[in-house]
Amino acid sequence: MIAGDTSVASSPDSGSPDSGPPIAVVDLGKTNTKIFIFSDQGDIIEEYRIAPIWVEANTISVLDEEASTAWIKEKLADAARRFSISGVMFSGHGCTFALIRGDELALPIVDYEQPVPEDLQETIAAQIPQFSETYSPPLPLGFNFSRHLIWMELLHPDLFLEVDTILTYPQFWSWRLSGEKRCEVSYLGCHSDLWAPMRDDFSSLVTSRNWQEKMPPFARAGEVIGQCMLDLGDGFEKTISVHNGVHDSNAALYYYRSVMEEEFTLVSTGTWVVIFNPACPPSALDMGRDMLANVTVDHELVATIRFMGGRENDLVAQGEREKVTPAMLESLIEREMFVLPAFAAGGPMAEIKGGLIGPEPDAGERAGLAILYVALMSDLCLDLIQSDNPLIIDGGLVKSPVFSGLIGQMRSGQSVHTSPVSEGSAFGAAALAFEATGRHPFCKKINAVQPLNIAGLQQYRQRWRELADYAWTNKTYPQGIEPRPIS
Repeated sequence: MIAGDTSVASSPDSGSPDSGPPIAVVDLGKTNTKIFIFSDQGDIIEEYRIAPIWVEANTISVLDEEASTAWIKEKLADAARRFSISGVMFSGHGCTFALIRGDELALPIVDYEQPVPEDLQETIAAQIPQFSETYSPPLPLGFNFSRHLIWMELLHPDLFLEVDTILTYPQFWSWRLSGEKRCEVSYLGCHSDLWAPMRDDFSSLVTSRNWQEKMPPFARAGEVIGQCMLDLGDGFEKTISVHNGVHDSNAALYYYRSVMEEEFTLVSTGTWVVIFNPACPPSALDMGRDMLANVTVDHELVATIRFMGGRENDLVAQGEREKVTPAMLESLIEREMFVLPAFAAGGPMAEIKGGLIGPEPDAGERAGLAILYVALMSDLCLDLIQSDNPLIIDGGLVKSPVFSGLIGQMRSGQSVHTSPVSEGSAFGAAALAFEATGRHPFCKKINAVQPLNIAGLQQYRQRWRELADYAWTNKTYPQGIEPRPIS
C-alpha cells in the first residue's frame, strides 16, 4: 500500500510487543523520494512516495528543501504513530551536497543536472585531480560534485568563507533531523573528486582548497549519530534514532553481499544503471567510458560502470506501459529496428549522438525497443567491466522479466539472478541500520533467471555492437546510418 493522504493513523506507540520496533528508510532518488517502513523481520510493511521538487533560484535549478523536509517529517510522524518506528536511515543518489553555516543551509542544494557556466568550465577543470588519484572520471553537469562545489565557491566567495560544514546528501538529511554533522565514505567516494581510494583519504583537491576543515567527523553508514523528536499531534511526541546515511547503489551492493557467499557483479537499475564488479582490477577502468571506482561502506575500492538507463528507457518508451513479450522483441529484431546510443548525459557512449534507425515504431513497440536498448547497453557495460562471474539484477528493471531474460540469453556463460525485492538500496540501508542495533533480519533471497530464446538476438546484438564500436572509435556512425532523434 502506498500511504499519503489516505493513510489512517492508529494510536501512538502501537507496535507489537513481541518483536523489535520497525525502522524507516528514506530512499532519496532523483525521480522519486520514498520512505519504506521495515519490520523487525525485514519486510516492507508500509511505503510513501513523492517526486522531489526542483525549482529555479537565480537561474539555477535547486531543491525545494523546505517542502521535502515537511513531507519527510510528516510521513515519519505518521509511521511513528502507526508502527512505533525506532529510527530513520537515509539512502541517497550521488552527486549532491549541502553547504551549512551554523544551524542553517547557507545556499540552496543544487540539482546535479544543472550545467556549470561555460566561462568557468576550464577554470574548474584545471583544478580537478588526476583520475589515477581519485578514480573519478571527468563527467558532465554536476556528476562530479566537486565542480559544483568550486562553482559555488567562485560564485559566492564571501559566503563560502562563512560555511563551516560541507555535507553529502544523505548526511544533510541526517543533520536536518538530528543536528549532528558527519561524513560517510561510500558517498564521498562516489565520483566526487574528493576522495583518494588508494590512500583511503581526502583527495588533493580537498586539501588544496582548505575544504578539509569543513568536513565533519566520519561515521560508518548505519551508525546511530543522534536523535530526532517527532510531533505526533494531540500532544504526543516520539524520539527516534537517526542513523548515518549511505550512497544508494553502494547500499544495494552491501545488501546483496550480506546475503551472498560468492562474489558477483551487481546490476543496480533505476534512473541510472550502475554496475559493480569487485573482481575487475582498477587498471581496467577507462575514465573516457564513465568507468570509475566506488568505495564501499567499509572503504573497499569497487570497479564500477554506469549509464543513465532508466532515463533513456523512459525517453524511448515515452510512457508506454504495454507488456513486452518475446514475440514483440522477435518482430522488432526481424524488422531491424534499433535504438543506438546515446541520448542522456554520462555513460560509456556519452560523446555519441544516437537515436532510432529502421522503421518507425508504434506506441507499443517503443516499450520493447526501450528494453532491448537498455539490455544491449548493460551487456556492453558488463564486457567493459570484465564481468564473467554471477550476475544479480536489482532495482526497477527487476519488474521486467524480459529484461533479465535478455541478459541471460546474451550472457549465456554467466548465471543471472534477480531479487524478489526491487528496492535493493533501501534493503541495504535497512540492513546497515538494523545491524547497528544488533539485528540481522535478512536472509538469502535471490531467484535464478531462465534465459529467453529470442530468434535472431545474437545477430541483432552483433550488429548493434558493431555500430556502437564504430561510433565510439570514429565519434560518428557509419555513412548511411543516421539515427533519428528520440522524441
